[in-house]
Amino acid sequence: MKTAVVKRHDIANAPVMRIDASFQLSEGVSVRRIIADCPYPVVKCGDVMERIWHAGRWKRVYVNNPKTGIPLVGSSAMLKSDLSDIKLISRKYTEDMADKMLHPGWILVSCSGTIGNTVFTNTGHAGKLASQHVLRLKPKDILGGGYLYAYLSSKYGYAMLTQGTFGAVIQHIEPANVSTIPVPVFPEEMQKEIDQLIRDAASLRDKAAEFFDKAKYILQESIGVTFDKTNGYRTASISIKDIRSSLKMRLDPPVFVNDGVEMLERISDKTQPLKECNVTLSYPGMFKRSYVRDGYPYMKGSDVFDVNPFAHCEYLSKTRTPNLDQLWLRDGLILISCAGACGLIKLITKEYEDKQAIGSPDIIRLKSNDALFTSEYLYTYLSLPSSYDYMQSLKYGAVIERFDVQNIETVPIFIPTKELSATITGIIREYKDCLYRAFCKEEKAISMVETEIESWDKNKHNK
Repeated sequence: MKTAVVKRHDIANAPVMRIDASFQLSEGVSVRRIIADCPYPVVKCGDVMERIWHAGRWKRVYVNNPKTGIPLVGSSAMLKSDLSDIKLISRKYTEDMADKMLHPGWILVSCSGTIGNTVFTNTGHAGKLASQHVLRLKPKDILGGGYLYAYLSSKYGYAMLTQGTFGAVIQHIEPANVSTIPVPVFPEEMQKEIDQLIRDAASLRDKAAEFFDKAKYILQESIGVTFDKTNGYRTASISIKDIRSSLKMRLDPPVFVNDGVEMLERISDKTQPLKECNVTLSYPGMFKRSYVRDGYPYMKGSDVFDVNPFAHCEYLSKTRTPNLDQLWLRDGLILISCAGACGLIKLITKEYEDKQAIGSPDIIRLKSNDALFTSEYLYTYLSLPSSYDYMQSLKYGAVIERFDVQNIETVPIFIPTKELSATITGIIREYKDCLYRAFCKEEKAISMVETEIESWDKNKHNK
């Protein structure tokens, strides 16, 4: 339990006049004191931003057709490394789209529910709308946008972003809270280096997305059958023989009336089940988790799909966590979400191994042991819309939908030629390299900010 005596003068001069302990005893208060004593000039965040705003609430009409819809990015979706599969809202019924539209080089801050998560926008965000739960920060040319992002993403920036939250049930912050955050003006050379690292990271992520799209396009063209998603209601007749031969003899329509199932049936002579592709499928199973401050980074099922899952992750005990051999996230491992949002695919890159990260036990692991069905090839194939749609036919559960290893091992895999497999594998390795280098550059930039601020505080205590 924290206790402190707060002077009336401190309350009156605070960014907002708050007397609740959650505000006065937060880390943000001590961070503001550190920044106030820094050896460099200090400006307010609002003074170096052209604008800080959110879109406000509006009526949303969701649609399924990409021709009539536009992607809507929420406070959770904005963190994802892949924005290709997010909800669409109607262009026709959405007013003032220009004010809701995202552009590269902005800083996004989650401002409702989970507060203080940050994103530096790249071309993948361009042309998408952001919900009222996302604050947009459009930097001026005074300080670099990458530098400002690194500062707000540091533990010091995060402490101040989360300091001014309000709301009894759902926490919020407003543009006024962010605009008062003090920003130290580092020496120009240091600013430029930090800014360039963040911009290089954004550029590498753009390049990674291009590699991934290229790999999927080549594979889809090689399959030779177009996947068309049907909207609306559908009907079909199924024979008793088909039901009896199906996995677990399912009777529910989504098992059979499914676009992915129908497409893969048309190329069934060119596929084989995943279990016959020389792979290892595993599911660690649930266990008691012992959370600590300094342990192994623990990646929850939703965290692994974020651009930087280590930003605010939790840690598990190094001595009290069982079955570590099954939990390590090794380079090249494929993860398949199997509860709730089923069928999401993640290819683990080197930073997870560098950080000694362990993953949620409630997620299926797929390891390739084959030179033809490589991890890179399987990742690309399972990421295709047709594969995702097929996996939806395997779900079961009345409340929380899920599937298991027994279901996934039946997924039909298109048999590639050696040339196709080598092409896809090479492209995805380039994709992985771009993502890894982007992560390292962003982490270095944020570390530079934190190291510099820590040096002031250390020097102050040594005097």
